[in-house]
Amino acid sequence: MTGEITLRGRVLPIGGLKEKSLSAHRAGITTIIMPKDNQKDVQDIPESVRAGLEFKPVRHMDEVLKIALVGE
Repeated sequence: MTGEITLRGRVLPIGGLKEKSLSAHRAGITTIIMPKDNQKDVQDIPESVRAGLEFKPVRHMDEVLKIALVGE
């Protein structure tokens, strides 16, 4: 999970998605919950790494909790 949230639960864009994704991949993490506004940055990640990762873009903290705790 990576992102910044507002007091109202909105997930804001972050920097360094490529680097964070590469580190997650090296650590064996396969699912990345990320701000929807960073979806365009996924293309910067090498295809060989992207193939092993599932990106879940979100706009609100409620979505994060559903994915992280319920497994949606």
